[in-house]
Amino acid sequence: MQIDKILEELYSYTTNGIKLGLDNIEKICNALGNPERDYKTIHIAGTNGKGSTSTFIEKTLIEAGYKVGKYTSPHILRFNERIVVNELEITDTEIINYYSEIKKILEKLDIKATFFEITTAIMFKYFSDKRVDYAVIEVGLGGRYDATNIVKAEYALITNVTLDHTEFLGSDIYTISKEKVGIIKPKSTVMVACSDSEFIKALKEETDSYVNVLEKYKDAELNLNFSTFKTIIGIDNERYEFALFGEHQYKNFLLGYHLLRELKVSKDIIKKAAKNVRWQGRFELLERDNKILILDGAHNEDSANMLIETLKKGIEREEIVAVISILKDKEYKKIIDIIDNAVSEIIFTSLDENPRGQSGEKLYISSKIGVYVEDIEKAYAKALEYNKKYILICGSFYLLSKFKKRVLNEKK
Repeated sequence: MQIDKILEELYSYTTNGIKLGLDNIEKICNALGNPERDYKTIHIAGTNGKGSTSTFIEKTLIEAGYKVGKYTSPHILRFNERIVVNELEITDTEIINYYSEIKKILEKLDIKATFFEITTAIMFKYFSDKRVDYAVIEVGLGGRYDATNIVKAEYALITNVTLDHTEFLGSDIYTISKEKVGIIKPKSTVMVACSDSEFIKALKEETDSYVNVLEKYKDAELNLNFSTFKTIIGIDNERYEFALFGEHQYKNFLLGYHLLRELKVSKDIIKKAAKNVRWQGRFELLERDNKILILDGAHNEDSANMLIETLKKGIEREEIVAVISILKDKEYKKIIDIIDNAVSEIIFTSLDENPRGQSGEKLYISSKIGVYVEDIEKAYAKALEYNKKYILICGSFYLLSKFKKRVLNEKK
């Protein structure tokens, strides 16, 4: 298929690495006629929770009658997931056409672009051509010098800030926060869901005009229903069933809720959307082989902690076995220690085919716990042998993708 060749070529730009800066994307978008100016933008930064918040906002605005584009990363099963309009993914043919157009610009202007810059340019032009009302755009990395940050966002949202990607963003919360708050523009309406003192310090250096939803809605109520796996939220004298599950999703809900009320979306519409929103790979629940599977990216310390805090509130340690693989550029020893606190058994498996991945044996040796089974299908079979009610698949979105394709036979 032609799309396979095009995507192979597009992925080859990853060899250009990660380059934080706006020169390339500005030149490309200028050549395209600055499509990023053709719609209202909701720009979302943060260490974790960007995709969940984006998807909740997207779902609700569509329910309210708007045409909505959403840009997220990484994808789980295929590239097309990154760029969607009204929940419909960009087609293979459209990817081919937009990539061809941008490739000509790169050659003409002699630009050595990265994979993310090209993908972002495709998104900007696609949303313009589709005449979306709102673009909900997730930051790729950091904020200030992320390729998405050429937008003059009407709304700038920051979910949280913890230590991640320190080799690019800095080694402390304040320095990383300075990068995240870089998405704020002079006319942006700013909303955050983080009270870390170092983050607030960096935020106030950027703007005095913001709403911290954790303070504004400090009297809101939270209950996790482990029968329905819904996050139950009481706010403004109303009760919302949020289909994204977990205490951390409560914070994402508050952030989305405040924005949506600012946009005059009714509470009834928010209720309907909240109940039906879906976002794969974030405490995603599936039933298979008489077990409940929990699929969660949990690829850094913060997301691992949030996952484990949720599990501990309603699932006994003896009821759950975990299949894990973690990229070697992550704090994998710390992540393993966190997950080990809430599961009875750990099976390490391989992501060796990924340049950033590592073998199950390496993870096993470094942690001195559990067992290792390199093949993902055999690792899942091993998990079934423990005969636990729950099987947790976690540690990397690449692992979730591999599991869905190889074990669940999802192609999408």
